[in-house]
Amino acid sequence: MGRGGRGCCPTSFPRSPSSWCRWRCSRSARPWGTGCAAGGSPGRWWCCCSPGPAPAGALRVFSWNTLYWDTTDDPAAFHRFLRARDADVYLLQEYLAWEDETHTEIDKLAALRAAFPGYRVVVRGELVTLSRFPVVATPPVGPGQATDDRSVPWRERFERNKVLRTDVDVAGRVVSFYNVHVPVQVDVERSPLSRGFYRVVRDTDAVRKAHYAALLADARANPHPLLISGDFNTTPAMGDLDGLRGAFADAATASSSVLPVSWGAGPLPLWRLDWTFTGGGLRVHRYALTDPGDLSDHRGQELLVSPAPMAGGT
Repeated sequence: MGRGGRGCCPTSFPRSPSSWCRWRCSRSARPWGTGCAAGGSPGRWWCCCSPGPAPAGALRVFSWNTLYWDTTDDPAAFHRFLRARDADVYLLQEYLAWEDETHTEIDKLAALRAAFPGYRVVVRGELVTLSRFPVVATPPVGPGQATDDRSVPWRERFERNKVLRTDVDVAGRVVSFYNVHVPVQVDVERSPLSRGFYRVVRDTDAVRKAHYAALLADARANPHPLLISGDFNTTPAMGDLDGLRGAFADAATASSSVLPVSWGAGPLPLWRLDWTFTGGGLRVHRYALTDPGDLSDHRGQELLVSPAPMAGGT
């Protein structure tokens, strides 16, 4: 109880449903994420706020860690799965192979372009973004700035580019899409009893923090509606996401699932490692996780989003 016998409850409650929704979201705790689907005040990820029905022309987005692209699958089945998503924007991670116990460059863009005629294709390291809309800019973010020269070896581009920002023109408005794959914390090939295991953990933690800091700084300075999505290799209990949670809205507020887990072998994923955040008035009308079958151990994130109307306009 507070001073004067007042607890956490207000003396009066909002009278309209919309006012109640805004009141609840602005006062809720934040155990899983932050923000309402509309990108408003911080609140519980199950918050009741809704941006309303999707307008005509809402954008379909699909974000997915492909698990070594199509190198361990039937390429035709891989492309069929992607095309079936019918997304306007695809944010894809792990455009690479795993060969001789290491990540390896691949050359699969011709097949991708043939499968998605008319799409713009942007690549940085292992990250691939496809867009039906014109691409107006692809500014490098964080450590990736050092690899903007295409003469840089692929290995360095792979290691430094963990955020791919793509600005697209949607009916005269610029919308920014951040394609993210934060490195995993541990080397599963090393024994926890070895000194090398903890050296890798320390080194990787520093790399992760650098990517998170660069992503957060760039997104905070971005004046456009934006979406940040990908494989963060980070669970809800980890503090690494605190900056993004505090600044942007968790798209899972628009999910019908109580626990939107995205990763784990077998039919029942156990962990939430894949996330999507929005800001700048980008509204989330739908968020769902899609089972890719045997194509990947990550579920894909499917979203329906739209920029909020501009003041004095549409």
